[in-house]
Amino acid sequence: MTDQPADGQRPSNLFYLASLRRPLVDRADGIYIWDQTGRRFIDGSSGAMVVNIGHGNRTVIEAMKRQMDRVTFAYRLHFENEPAEELARQLAAHMPEGLDRMFFVSGGSEAVESCIKLARQWAVATNQPQRWKVVTRFPSYHGGTIGSLSVTGDDALVESFRPLLRAMPTVPAPVTWRDRDNFSPEERGVRYADMLEERILEEGPETVLAFIMEPIGGAATAALVAPDSYYSRIREICDRFGVLLIHDEVMSGAGRSGRFLGGDHWDCLPDIVAMSKGIGSGYAPLGAMAASSRLVQPLLDAGGFQHGHTYAGNPLACAAGLAVLGEMDRLHLIDNAAAMGDALMGELLELRKRFPFIADVRGKGLLIGAEMVADPETLAPIEPGKKAYQRLLDHAYARGLIIYARRVKGGLDGDNFIVAPPMVVTREQVDEIVSILGDSLEALARDLDLPVNG
Repeated sequence: MTDQPADGQRPSNLFYLASLRRPLVDRADGIYIWDQTGRRFIDGSSGAMVVNIGHGNRTVIEAMKRQMDRVTFAYRLHFENEPAEELARQLAAHMPEGLDRMFFVSGGSEAVESCIKLARQWAVATNQPQRWKVVTRFPSYHGGTIGSLSVTGDDALVESFRPLLRAMPTVPAPVTWRDRDNFSPEERGVRYADMLEERILEEGPETVLAFIMEPIGGAATAALVAPDSYYSRIREICDRFGVLLIHDEVMSGAGRSGRFLGGDHWDCLPDIVAMSKGIGSGYAPLGAMAASSRLVQPLLDAGGFQHGHTYAGNPLACAAGLAVLGEMDRLHLIDNAAAMGDALMGELLELRKRFPFIADVRGKGLLIGAEMVADPETLAPIEPGKKAYQRLLDHAYARGLIIYARRVKGGLDGDNFIVAPPMVVTREQVDEIVSILGDSLEALARDLDLPVNG
């Protein structure tokens, strides 16, 4: 049985997240995508926060063509290849000091699994086999494979697979904006970080291997940012108990936040970093793990990294990644992400005044999220059955704007949306995005009888 066609499309034998049919894509350029009828969409979410340098970049495409004329595949155990070697060198130069060893994969879930397996093998190689627990945050999102789901704090995604998973300990994500107390933001940041210490002590410090966190939240928390005090305190706690700190930069990395890594905004040097999405920018499946020689060398000395993927270090994907990095520098896209992110944040804060059901706006650079509630005073969520986030997505899509939205609070309730256009976006395009988003929020407010000012 095939999914039924829409708008004259043929039945499809493909299936993905849902049976919803979308128009057939034709071409894309910059922040725009056209379907086969000629209708134009603004890619206000860079796909799934992937296409950092924009669509249709000719420099990247030409670099890939040149590589295709030479070799498209060489298995890592048979040959080294220059694109992979050079990309590793250039990524190391963009990393925080000491993170000088790279391992390439095809996507974010693979990158997270690689981080977990590296951490575990390092513990075994250094005579700490009792360390195996990876503390994670709830809510959080770290991938869709069985291993990465075990450290994903999202009930909607995890529930069906719990019998297959090794449950890992969790601590609350630092959703300090919801707290109603007399603490300052910085005091709240320390309090949330101290929950990690409490959990490590509860589990037994000798059993805790690592703590994994998104420096800037992704799909599960809509660009959540903690108070500055949180980050340095987390590093201090990990150091005190010998726990490795893993930063999941799959969404926040590769310049999107206005720094190369989201974690670069704070004094919180990670031990291991997972990256994907923006380093390939949608031109080829590409992800990476970055770690220090301090972690890598002991397991290499013990016989090697017991992990690998067929497309690890693929020359075509790495050629694309090299060209993407080059375009980020040539076009000063990280600086533009910071500047346009400030402009977008200012405009979204104005929308919050107009639509009081937007309870919080947060993020860094061009990774900005907002959370919607039924009651701005009590922060009660919109009734899940009203499907507020899906309605907003549909209203924006009908107006030619693509944004990202889903539920937070474990994926079960709490509606959010993310605005994350490609890093080539201009000020005029930011204004166009915000104008369409405002019209879409007006329509949502009418649908659900939500309050509007002015």
